[in-house]
Amino acid sequence: MARRKSASNSDGFLFKTGLFALLAGIAFWAFNQFGGKKSEPAFDSPGGTEQAAPIPSPTISDDILPSSTTGEIVRHTYYALSYSEDHEQAEWVAYELTRDRLDKNWVDRAASFFPDPLVRTESATPRDYSGSGYDRGHLVPAADMAFDTLAMNETFFMSNISPQERAFNGGIWRELEENVRDWARKFEHLYVVTGPVLSKAGKGRIGFSKVTVPEAYYKVLLAPEQHRAIAFVLPNGVSDQPLMEYATTIDQVEQLTKIDFFPKMLRGLDEELEASLDKSAWPINSKRYEKRLREWNQR
Repeated sequence: MARRKSASNSDGFLFKTGLFALLAGIAFWAFNQFGGKKSEPAFDSPGGTEQAAPIPSPTISDDILPSSTTGEIVRHTYYALSYSEDHEQAEWVAYELTRDRLDKNWVDRAASFFPDPLVRTESATPRDYSGSGYDRGHLVPAADMAFDTLAMNETFFMSNISPQERAFNGGIWRELEENVRDWARKFEHLYVVTGPVLSKAGKGRIGFSKVTVPEAYYKVLLAPEQHRAIAFVLPNGVSDQPLMEYATTIDQVEQLTKIDFFPKMLRGLDEELEASLDKSAWPINSKRYEKRLREWNQR
């Protein structure tokens, strides 16, 4: 009898345990089905913050876009780019830079870089640059988009990044970017196109994605109201030369890159701007050149 009682107690315990497990499983299933799901964010920013609000439509007019040699044009909210899968970076980025935006209070700089989800062929990743000895150089400068958090975050997509020598990124490239902001304030707004020179062999490749290290970079500027244009081609390395030594015409950059700049804007009589170069119309801050030689080139 004692044995039979023990078996009965054991059977009851097992039954209760099984019933509890079944009820717990049902509760867990119901929670996952009806109470446990989180809504997915509309945008996962490079800084890691989730933004529930929908992404605004792109603000860049097609009229300012250059020709694309790759056919893969990506439109972000505040800039557009033509992505080169062969080189794992943009062949150009295009955007508008205005005095009003530059005069706004600057938002915090994004915390990290981020693969571009809009690149159909997939962009390079931050890891491609790790240990390479090259900076993750911005094509659209973060400071040009510091008027808005979304605009800032979009500049940290890897499609906007290109491998730059540290002394170049923090030296003459920085000097050019700061002068461009001066010119945008002076002229009220500029159209800016920037990119690496990918028509040359390059200085090698880095990372798992085999990102091309460009030999040089260009920047093309158009002040439409003032009917002025200028371009620059800068070697990807340290430079002791004055910035204007690298100034050139849009025509020269087109021949170098095989890209047609502002094809919808520079037509007819306006085409003369592509061959013109008036350095005096683009005053530079000489103190920055002195600071580059004294400080920025020494880092």
